[in-house]
Amino acid sequence: MKVIDLIQEIEDILETAGGFPLTGKVMVDPGEIRDILKEIRQELPEEIQQAQWIKNERQRILDDAKKEYERLISVANEKSEQLMENDAITLRAKKRADEIMRVTEENVKELKMGTFEYIDDVLFTFQEKITNMNETYIQRMIADINDLFDKMNATIVANRDEIKDLSYRTEAESEVS
Repeated sequence: MKVIDLIQEIEDILETAGGFPLTGKVMVDPGEIRDILKEIRQELPEEIQQAQWIKNERQRILDDAKKEYERLISVANEKSEQLMENDAITLRAKKRADEIMRVTEENVKELKMGTFEYIDDVLFTFQEKITNMNETYIQRMIADINDLFDKMNATIVANRDEIKDLSYRTEAESEVS
């Protein structure tokens, strides 16, 4: 599952993140990323359970349709056997049985198509949720990383300015002595 692979990739990033010299700090906040992973994992079971329920419900609907089909066939067979004594009645019964078969087959087909459409809708919604979660968390992580780089850059600029100032002072003190 792609989501699990993404979770593993984020964990790998946490484990291999580069550090800042002399500080022991890494460029990402592991607690925040782990919280995001925890939320992703908490969301997945509900969606997977919903997909399993849909699969089970689809099978139940198909089983019910099959039972109804078999019941209607049985009823049609019983009626046709009862009506075999009279050719006119037999012909009408055969036509009726054929109509029942056609209607039943249409109903089964409609149930199947409806079930497939419903499952597709649920899976599409699940896909959108996963995509939205991915976009939300990735965008937040990128913003946090950008903020971190901005702070690092500001610190480096301040340190360079301080070093330059100390250098100028030392040079000025040497000239005075």
